[in-house]
Amino acid sequence: MPCPPVSTSDASNVIPERLLEWFDRHGRHDLPWQHPRTPYRVWLSEVMLQQTQVSVVIDYFNRFVTALPDLPALAAAPQDQVLALWSGLGYYARARHLHTAAKLCVQRHAGELPRDIDALLALPGIGRSTAGAILSQAWNDPAPILDGNVKRVLCRVFGIDGWPGTPAVEKQLWSIAETLLPRERPADWTQAQMDLGATVCTRANPDCKACPLREACVARAQGRTSELPAPRVAQPLPLREAHMLILHDGDGRVLLERRPPVGLWASLWSLPEQPDLEQSRRWYHRHFQSGFDHAQPLQPLLHGFSHYKLKIQPLVIAVNVERAVIADNGQLRWTTPAELSGLGLPAPVRKLLQEPKA
Repeated sequence: MPCPPVSTSDASNVIPERLLEWFDRHGRHDLPWQHPRTPYRVWLSEVMLQQTQVSVVIDYFNRFVTALPDLPALAAAPQDQVLALWSGLGYYARARHLHTAAKLCVQRHAGELPRDIDALLALPGIGRSTAGAILSQAWNDPAPILDGNVKRVLCRVFGIDGWPGTPAVEKQLWSIAETLLPRERPADWTQAQMDLGATVCTRANPDCKACPLREACVARAQGRTSELPAPRVAQPLPLREAHMLILHDGDGRVLLERRPPVGLWASLWSLPEQPDLEQSRRWYHRHFQSGFDHAQPLQPLLHGFSHYKLKIQPLVIAVNVERAVIADNGQLRWTTPAELSGLGLPAPVRKLLQEPKA
């Protein structure tokens, strides 16, 4: 039998009840960070899940906690190790903030993640929704969340117009999230909301027939599931270009350059990069006497970011000089193929180094 429509007055009781009943039957109960469910593992998973799907995160999470099983281990780890474990997951500021926050927890909270929303929000990389997810899932404390999945569900169920990223709409969604928050089973409630958005109330082609909130959903009743939530007004992504030098010495090592501590791929090891061919030539001649004229261009690689696209032109050069011409230092290092897996490298750089060279 279909469920009766839900009015505004009883939404705070009926919606959690229906969603938790659905979660018991269809929710995700075997995610690796749920067994065991510790504050550190919950925190790590929530940071990894920002802008990234569960299916992608699982392998990275397992590898990370195998190498750094608790917060003190993370705090004591070298930055290169943290970035290497994160390499390929993208949005590397998350890893740097995670590392910094772990050190602050050692300094301020005896090596533990604080069980207080203000203390959590004071840590880098933890916003209001992430803090709520940590409190509810690590300690079963009632706390609302508002990630992308939850925003989508609430916009459809309550018929909220406007892009959810605007302050006015987000304020309205937070108010609804707080109203719906049940006092029992906070951890399950948090997971249930994320699971519904990820598996049923998806961005495209939502499975309304399988949704436990279908009878309450304004978007479904009005035939607006494809319209809600309203998308952000799309802007054409600008195209930027860069030349990257793949320099090999006689022993098969490749020269890597550390990125600056701020900006794109901050603090990661990358290939020497310049905006164009002429500046690449000048950089090369500051370090080597000859060989640039024999550079072999590879097929350009297009890499997308949230705000622009980057067209990378790789140039392969065999550098027939002794290693001592460039001594390993904080900014440049000769690296063997076996050492690459232990370094934090941007995804397109790792891809370039793994592909056969022309």
